Amino acid sequence: MALYMIGDLQGCDSPLQRLLDRLDFSPSRDTLFFLGDLVNRGPSSLEVLRRLQGYGDAARCLLGNHDLHLLAAAHGIRPTHRHDTLQGILQAPDRGALLDWLRHQRMAMRETLEGQDILMVHAGVLPGWSAAQTMALAGEVETVLRGPNLAAFLGQMYGNTPVQWNEALQGADRLRVIVNALTRLRFCTTDGVMEFDSKEGAGARPEGYLPWFEVPGRKTAHMAVAFGHWSTLGWLGRSDVLSLDTGCVWGGSLSALKIGASPAANELIQVRCEQAQRPGN
Repeated sequence: MALYMIGDLQGCDSPLQRLLDRLDFSPSRDTLFFLGDLVNRGPSSLEVLRRLQGYGDAARCLLGNHDLHLLAAAHGIRPTHRHDTLQGILQAPDRGALLDWLRHQRMAMRETLEGQDILMVHAGVLPGWSAAQTMALAGEVETVLRGPNLAAFLGQMYGNTPVQWNEALQGADRLRVIVNALTRLRFCTTDGVMEFDSKEGAGARPEGYLPWFEVPGRKTAHMAVAFGHWSTLGWLGRSDVLSLDTGCVWGGSLSALKIGASPAANELIQVRCEQAQRPGN
């Protein structure tokens, strides 16, 4: 049995097939952990969702900002954008089943894989959050996504404020901070104030901000945190940070990390991607 974590797909089904061929993947034997942004901007969002749904328990998926955008578009909360590639899903005869499957995916996962304690999120973890708190807060969002008030939640999900976590937050503000941290975070201050305008690499940080994983005293620094979302950061393999969005949809690579018996035994496997879309979030 092999275990793999895979970065942002964004609707790139052909590179995914080539990657799975490289891995000699078998859904009866292996498990894939996808780090969110399953759909959008790439040419085959519908095919990606059908494939992952069909893999059953062999594909365990996080939700990214593009996946939440799909749910919002499907509920009439937000229109699709000019560069979106979601119409195939929205017009599919199995649209209902696919969207129901999507809203039952995770906002965060914590797994012991080959003895390694790994926290998986799409974008980031606020420096003041422990792994246990991250999982509990992700669970709050997951409950709403799977419940009867999904449309109301999606209608209040968008926005950059509040920019900082406070345990006293309630309702839409509380859920919005959790969603923004887990699906949009790149830079924050040492006090956890989030910044959402900058999309460049870690070396281009705005004044007064740090990459979230470089904040001193981060409560998840003792374990590996795996994430995607940050294509301009690219692959970063440290004992405490595993960054796996290598820009497939922008003409880069699709990356899988095969989990070994120790961090040093992890193996990065990549395939080049043929399409080059316009860069975006």
